[in-house]
Amino acid sequence: MNEALELVVTEELDRLGYDLVELRAAGSRARPTLQLRIDRRDGAAVTVSDCTIVSRAVETRLETEKKVGPEYVLEVSSPGIERPLHRVADWRRFVGQRASVLSPMLQGRAEVEILGVEGSDGAESIVVRTAQGIEQRIALADVKDARLAFTW
Repeated sequence: MNEALELVVTEELDRLGYDLVELRAAGSRARPTLQLRIDRRDGAAVTVSDCTIVSRAVETRLETEKKVGPEYVLEVSSPGIERPLHRVADWRRFVGQRASVLSPMLQGRAEVEILGVEGSDGAESIVVRTAQGIEQRIALADVKDARLAFTW
């Protein structure tokens, strides 16, 4: 992902009082799609109104700063039930919940309970409990993909 583009999006969301959960580029070269997943800072659920406010503001900023071509699609949504976990703050926020984690330290993908976060300054590790009841520390650098796990 283009760092300058992500910076512009993050700045605009910050100005509006939202956090960027995920920014993905999709679509084709001729018609790119930018997918933004946002979160409210007050912990409330993201509404359609929130998505509309963010979409209009981000679109204006992207076009003003010419960060995208004339033909693109901007999609703004909530992170959803199985929200991605990227940042240390995400892991701290969801301590006590279950996550689906892809890591070589887990021999692939496993569903775990998030127990906590240790370390600082880019050397953080998550502490999890596996389905077998084993506590394990995994460096965040070793986490390839992680999402909250939704169970019925």
